[in-house]
Amino acid sequence: MRLLTSLIAATLLGYTANGQTVYLAGDSTMARGGGGSAAPGTDGWGQYLGQYMSIPVVNDAIAGRSARSYTDEGRFNTLINTVKSGDFVIIEFGHNDGMSGSVDNGRQDAFGDGYDTTTTVTNSAGQQIVIHTFPFYIQNAVTALRAKGAIPIVSSQTPTNDWTNGQIGAGPRFVAYAQTAASRTGATYVDHYSYVAQAYDRLGQTAVTAFYPVDHTHTSIVGANVVAQAFVRGLLCGNSALKSKVNSAGQNVPSKRFPP
Repeated sequence: MRLLTSLIAATLLGYTANGQTVYLAGDSTMARGGGGSAAPGTDGWGQYLGQYMSIPVVNDAIAGRSARSYTDEGRFNTLINTVKSGDFVIIEFGHNDGMSGSVDNGRQDAFGDGYDTTTTVTNSAGQQIVIHTFPFYIQNAVTALRAKGAIPIVSSQTPTNDWTNGQIGAGPRFVAYAQTAASRTGATYVDHYSYVAQAYDRLGQTAVTAFYPVDHTHTSIVGANVVAQAFVRGLLCGNSALKSKVNSAGQNVPSKRFPP
């Protein structure tokens, strides 16, 4: 009996060690606790993805980060060192990547989508530093993750609670930048912005506004789950290998398809 117990334990340990995992890299709209103390009562959609997957989900999103600051702080390197071959990594930034004005805030990216485009900015210490574009940081992360055998998925940022004529408006430039980075690297792209916008338009402005208890960016728990469901719908309507890991609950998320 002791030997049988040991064999079962060893088998389970091996399964845990060798099974695939989904890792998440993003900002507060994905992270545990959402906007934190600045946005109480909010949560990120990454906290609700696991209930729709048949493999574990590890949420490494951090509030306030951009593609650049997640890179500069070594968080992508930590993730790259952590993943094993066959793991999935969902990368979603954009909310904090915009220009910060005359003084660099440590998060802004150089304007544009050129991989080699740079901008010189002045930080709070008066030092001049060179920064790169959004696609530069995303593409480098994708390339390094692939070298480890991981499977990166580039996802566009989520919408804010901003409406025009009763509909969620077009996405900011970082939606297109995410698609560009995915296209250049051959990574799967999920247009999360469009799938969430579709869900929001269906629910209506009054219902969706209730998902934003503090500001127009950070969702409540209920709203975060809607955003997670929209990502799952994006997987199911695409060609990512991760769609095969969507469980029965995920298969039943709202099914209205966004036009390809």
